[in-house]
Amino acid sequence: MSTPRLLRELLSGGRRDARGMRVIVTGASGTFGRALCARLRDMGAQVVGLDLRPLEEDPVEVLACDVTDDADVVAKVAAALDRLGGLDLLVNNAGIGGPAPAELPPGEEVRRQLEINLLGAWRVSSACVRALTESKGRVVMVSSRMAVMQLPLAAAYGASKRALVAYADALRLELAGHAHVTCVYPSAVRSPIHDSTAEAGLSLEGMSVYEPLEGVVDTVLLAALARRPRRDLTTSRKGTVEFLLARHLPAVTDRIVARTLNERVRSGVFDSAPLAKGLVRRGREEG
Repeated sequence: MSTPRLLRELLSGGRRDARGMRVIVTGASGTFGRALCARLRDMGAQVVGLDLRPLEEDPVEVLACDVTDDADVVAKVAAALDRLGGLDLLVNNAGIGGPAPAELPPGEEVRRQLEINLLGAWRVSSACVRALTESKGRVVMVSSRMAVMQLPLAAAYGASKRALVAYADALRLELAGHAHVTCVYPSAVRSPIHDSTAEAGLSLEGMSVYEPLEGVVDTVLLAALARRPRRDLTTSRKGTVEFLLARHLPAVTDRIVARTLNERVRSGVFDSAPLAKGLVRRGREEG
């Protein structure tokens, strides 16, 4: 979703004023979190971030918080609410990626992604429910295109993001009339989240087209500020097409992804990746 489109949508439906809006952003010290916090701050919102490792250059106050720790989440959310005096917007942005082929047994990498991407958002949302319902606030879940269109070799990430959407759907129903929940579906944005996958030799370069960070920030702002709450928002025109295809023509998207994957296997991209040896072996047998 481009900035002009964002502006058109906000203007056509009216825009809520961000000035004085009380906001918590998780993963606030990451690439996307810092950009979002800076934009909200510049628009006049009061923002407190949560992150495992706050940085000196963070544009807003960020509290050190481990979203995998029940007690730490309760304590740090309470501290953030005390600083803000309430809550109008929660952005569940904290997330990690990493190599996790579906054919291999789930190990620590899989558990870590589920703990942060799914259960971390669940913990933080739960700690914020009372404050959000008091203000009739909004929750924005930063999900992923992979919640609807799974890519190979990253099963844990896709599973965690699809489960996050299921959680968001349940939370939306339970809070109906008292708070609203929007899921945002970015495609790929260049950031350190892809580093561990690339280091394992499982980079999906060539299977994803990177989109600008600004488009994702714009879409979260649309979810937060549009007068009419949205249920699901994609972050680009290409993302919208992928979202609709995956939702309504899943067999077509499977064939497209499988064809691209097979081409990459035959080109030898994964030959030196231990985690992809099954995929490589099957590719050679077929060849």
